[in-house]
Amino acid sequence: MSVVSIDVSLFRKMVTNGAINLKNNHAEVDALNVFPVPDGDTGTNMSMTVTSGIRELENCETSSIIEEAKVLSRGCLMGARGNSGVILSQFFRGLYVGIKQLDHNYLNVQDLMACLESGCKIAYKAVMEPVEGTILTVVRESAEYARTKVNECKTIDELLDVYLGKAKESLANTPNLLPVLKEAGVVDSGGAGFVKIIEGMVMAIKGEILEADDAQPKSEPVEEVNPQDLKYFYSMDIELELKKPEQFEIKEYKAALSLVGENLEVTEEGTLVKTHINTNRPGRILDIAQKQGEFNIINVENLRYTALKAQEPEQKAEISPRKQFALIAVCFGDGISQTFKELGVDYVIEGGQTMNPSTEAFVEALKAVNAENVIIIPNNSNVIMAANQAKNLVSGCNVEVLKAKTIAQGYVSLVNYNPEASLEENYEAMSEQVANVTSGEITYSVRDTEIGGVKIQSGDYMGISNGEILVSVKDKSDCLHDLLEKIIKEDSEIVTVFVGADVTQEEKDTIEDLCLSFNSEIDVEIVDGKQEIYSYIIAVE
Repeated sequence: MSVVSIDVSLFRKMVTNGAINLKNNHAEVDALNVFPVPDGDTGTNMSMTVTSGIRELENCETSSIIEEAKVLSRGCLMGARGNSGVILSQFFRGLYVGIKQLDHNYLNVQDLMACLESGCKIAYKAVMEPVEGTILTVVRESAEYARTKVNECKTIDELLDVYLGKAKESLANTPNLLPVLKEAGVVDSGGAGFVKIIEGMVMAIKGEILEADDAQPKSEPVEEVNPQDLKYFYSMDIELELKKPEQFEIKEYKAALSLVGENLEVTEEGTLVKTHINTNRPGRILDIAQKQGEFNIINVENLRYTALKAQEPEQKAEISPRKQFALIAVCFGDGISQTFKELGVDYVIEGGQTMNPSTEAFVEALKAVNAENVIIIPNNSNVIMAANQAKNLVSGCNVEVLKAKTIAQGYVSLVNYNPEASLEENYEAMSEQVANVTSGEITYSVRDTEIGGVKIQSGDYMGISNGEILVSVKDKSDCLHDLLEKIIKEDSEIVTVFVGADVTQEEKDTIEDLCLSFNSEIDVEIVDGKQEIYSYIIAVE
């Protein structure tokens, strides 16, 4: 099927199909982590970013392709997670910048080419120091090559075939541009996620509408459910009598629903269609379904309400007056979060290693703290871009994002926080502390590889310091010994160890003596961090 232009309807189908293709393959992209740690999340971050944009489209009824692109861009911007997610959101913003220049309500071949170039330009602008061999390279080389071939392309599908072909070629070449990828034996994960989106778009152009995979079991509300852990609050069951059974397209119906919830089940029995889904937008589900027919049965259960009934009612916090200063930190693990609060952090965003918070989460936090001056402590290198993006979206307060890339750096930075000092003084003093701390983490490997001359086998415990794998051994205690030996120096003064959920009391009891065996003059502090995945998080000052 040849397509010569993209109208509003096709544009939505393309980006929706791209989002679903990435969602269905996000685990494959997650696995392309340079470090073989179990928290690879690039595919998940990018999928949640673009899906956020699609969900905004589902609430948008417009015949304008400019408005459609604007809504998509805004949704991706607010839902952006992780560095690749932020870059992806800026690519879609670039598409919108290109589309809003049009004086007609469709994209022809030349229009699409200009938009792809605009997407590349805006994505590059979002990164202060662009690194080649990443998603940026894939986006740029695809656009540059497509530009050389655009006059030979008579249809949209021809142009996108050229663009996609070059994207795959560029992705395969990323290890030759970024040595760490070649050493780890992987291609760039952000670039891989981008290719999945473009693949889905091309499928839509050719009439192949995808359905979202959903391997998760159907949610059953029970008393033990923590309402804060629920991803979707409503369980819906619908029975429809189709208006025009002969025109009903079950794939398109499921595709539309799948991006507004999970645990989707659709069965067609003659003129009847039965649907089950968990969602946060029951009204939108009803809108999508009602376009197909009349309701026979509608059942909606509020899972959060069911879970809350088993708990004591929570007290609503009183609205506090505007503060002069506030701190926001990203933390994972109940013990780590509590420690940061005790050191003066006003608002903790749950996440970091295993789930990078969205731009919108930072925007909400900045509004919630109600302060004139705010410092954000990301505690993760993959969170800093989303925090900076949020900083530019909120007015009425002064915001600085500390370049704290680890829990250890963020923790030590709080030593120099002075609520009586100015924003500039605090930012400078805390940044100085970040630069002077040595971070250490211990986690386990999920695959065989070799990085920096260290041979790693799946299941090994790895000792990581300041972004470098120093140790890889079979035994957790041996790993802790070897890592501490490397990072505790003669001039070290304080060692703080955040202990993970998997560490036994017997193992905890050995930590202080082990640290002192390498430097008998140091002070040792042990915090029950209760974090998952990372057995130990260590700060050496």
